[in-house]
Amino acid sequence: MQLDAAELKSARDRLARVQGQIGGIIKMLDEGRDCTELLNQLSAASTALSRAGFTIISTGMRACANSPEGDVERVALEKAFMSLA
Repeated sequence: MQLDAAELKSARDRLARVQGQIGGIIKMLDEGRDCTELLNQLSAASTALSRAGFTIISTGMRACANSPEGDVERVALEKAFMSLA
């Protein structure tokens, strides 16, 4: 299933921010930063990844509603959704 890139812009932007966060977390590890700071940043990155995933899946489910092969694709997306939940 091909998804509209414009509909996924918010997910893409969120993933780009997560990419920066991960780089910052690696740097924090290298610097020996406080465990609490690291955990806060890891939590924020994890939440952002989950939200991006949910956005992508919900966009796919909307696309499936208008697609002739939507039932098969919807089952796969529901399985992916449950793995994120």
